[in-house]
Amino acid sequence: MGSSLKDKLVERARSEGFVSCRVCRPWDVPQVPERLAAFVEAGYHGQMGWMAERMHWRGDPAALWPEARSVIMLAESYTPEHDPRAVLPQRDRGAISVYAQNKDYHDLVKKRLKRLARWLIAEGGGEVKVFVDTAPVPEKALGQAAGLGWQGKHTNLLSRDWGNWAFIGSVFTTLELPVDAAEIDRCGSCRACLDSCPTDAFPAPYQLDARRCISYLTIEHKGPVEEELRGKLGNRIYGCDDCLAACPWNKFAVAASDMRYAAREELKAPKLAELAELDDAAFRTLFSGSPIKRIGRDRFVRNVLYAIGNSGEPGLLPAAQALVGDPDPAVADAARWAVKRLA
Repeated sequence: MGSSLKDKLVERARSEGFVSCRVCRPWDVPQVPERLAAFVEAGYHGQMGWMAERMHWRGDPAALWPEARSVIMLAESYTPEHDPRAVLPQRDRGAISVYAQNKDYHDLVKKRLKRLARWLIAEGGGEVKVFVDTAPVPEKALGQAAGLGWQGKHTNLLSRDWGNWAFIGSVFTTLELPVDAAEIDRCGSCRACLDSCPTDAFPAPYQLDARRCISYLTIEHKGPVEEELRGKLGNRIYGCDDCLAACPWNKFAVAASDMRYAAREELKAPKLAELAELDDAAFRTLFSGSPIKRIGRDRFVRNVLYAIGNSGEPGLLPAAQALVGDPDPAVADAARWAVKRLA
């Protein structure tokens, strides 16, 4: 049953829109606990306390569900149709990470994973659990163990077959499926991703200090961002694609199979002045169904004000002045900072 089921599984995964489907064992990542402990001990996780709290599970996938015997790792492409760095010189516009310019990938990928999991149960029996980014699963390490790709110097998973624009999902199962060979590191001497980082968030290749990462600062970090880093955010108001976009392996990138990943026109280069005017209701309406919605209006507008302060555009001064008395302390602080920079 094993090999024939595995072949059908791969075929089914591709029909669902996944660009790759590989298998490993839950215990195939023995290096994770030590690396995770070193990451947390160095304080690189910043305010993401959940990483320290769930280290046992995140460090040992076998402990997450002891009955699991196989982990099916899947990649789904979201390759952008445009250069995500094209908006960076447009100082009166905001730069939003490619993955957040349309529907929330958590919902789309999880639905596909669940359909694939139901098919697997019908075909081979057993039990399954599906995960996509929200559970303490070391997806990138498992992805490399399964041969999906390898963790590059920017710590993200990349592949010769689909570059690095891909979401990673997993299906844990009690079935014993044939495993694939692990992928090897193919970064060589390349430093494109490291050298592209605006905030020098990589202490060394394959190491990321989240406290300096723009994706962390604009999404996870609560309260005011350190003044030393604000000027380096540029006009990036949600996430950052610089290290991903710099990777030469993207010459093999595969087009996204789901049009719901294609950028909404109004989110490719939104006007900072208009975004600064958003109240909570307008924010929720604009970002309905988007991953941006989860950070809330206050943190988002804080980011917009940092971008306004970095714009050098005197015409944006009124937008910042209007928010110096905002009820949210971080927004008010960002507004005062932006006013000072522009005035």
